[in-house]
Amino acid sequence: MSRSSVAWKPSFEGSSPASALARIADAPFLLAVRDAFPWGFGGLLISLAVIWLLVHRVSVALLPSFGVMAVVLAIALPITLARRTGYALALVLPASLIAFAIMLPQAPGLSLAYLQELGPTGIFLAILASGVVAAALAVGRFVRPSHIRLGALRLAQGDIASIAALGTTMSALAIIVFVLHVDVSREIALALQPLARLGDSYVALLLIVAAQMLLWLCGVHGSAMLSAILTPVYLTMQMENTAAFAVHLPLPHVVVSSLFLFVFPGGSGATLPLALLLAISRLQRLRRIGRIALLPALANANEPLLFGLPVVLNPFFAVPFLLAPLVVATVSYAAIALGFVARPAFYVPPFVPAPISTYLATLDPRAPLLLLVNLVIAALIYLPFLRAYERRLA
Repeated sequence: MSRSSVAWKPSFEGSSPASALARIADAPFLLAVRDAFPWGFGGLLISLAVIWLLVHRVSVALLPSFGVMAVVLAIALPITLARRTGYALALVLPASLIAFAIMLPQAPGLSLAYLQELGPTGIFLAILASGVVAAALAVGRFVRPSHIRLGALRLAQGDIASIAALGTTMSALAIIVFVLHVDVSREIALALQPLARLGDSYVALLLIVAAQMLLWLCGVHGSAMLSAILTPVYLTMQMENTAAFAVHLPLPHVVVSSLFLFVFPGGSGATLPLALLLAISRLQRLRRIGRIALLPALANANEPLLFGLPVVLNPFFAVPFLLAPLVVATVSYAAIALGFVARPAFYVPPFVPAPISTYLATLDPRAPLLLLVNLVIAALIYLPFLRAYERRLA
């Protein structure tokens, strides 16, 4: 029998790089952003359904729905931030909403056109609003823990410092927007342009895929760690593709959120083929794991496989877990950049099963064929390593 994942784990946990990455992944603000995004996506899907009933065009309904997602995120993020940091919700929530409202694009009234304008940068505005509030409140934690009395009130000096810093931050933000006439939304859009050019490249795609896989192999939840940083960027680029599609212009970006539907079939590591191979394994234990993991893998949820086989911290699967998505990413990028498959125009949630998700993202019947090619490639990469693992267990 092979050594269990528990036996291998200490050698990874003892390494300082893995510990440092784990500490970054557990940073309260990053955790709060990750916790809030599912609520934002819920708002996106509900608003998409409602707006579609009004306009009957997905391409027209999607951009305003991202604006609604930004508003939901502006509410959900302070709530998750208060839970993760211990800051008073009665202070964090209204302060974050005020900061968000100050930075919103100035326009008369709330309409679909306004929500569409908010869409491309609204997610960043929501994150920035809670970020500046969190930074201001953090000031109090550096103040000596003592108290002062104001009449009958006994107040912590740290709380007073936090409130003072928050008031100063809000005042500065109001001066920047209303006195200096700085359009924060527009400045974010301008700042994203070079980032989009850098991120919409084959090299950036490989770096993202490699980083995510290496984090997983170190025992760190790679997709969760990177999502708080990368999701707003690639969602914004996805929205630019949607806007171009709506007016019949060429889609500007290849690397967008929905491209990863081609890169990670089954979840991180492109493990759907591995689940299929395990389901027909010659060993009963592996067949049981594969059949349990197969249904979640169709919805790109592969934690049962990553920790049940296990794949994480398992040297037998380290090479294919890294190699398969890199090869699949290369094939996908080449096929889409060269025009063999249409560029992803629409955001599709990752839980939508393949190959339906790839067709909905592109409206191209060739997209499911590309996904099928990727599944075959990933299966061929995983197969010899799985056979070696079977021999080890036999």
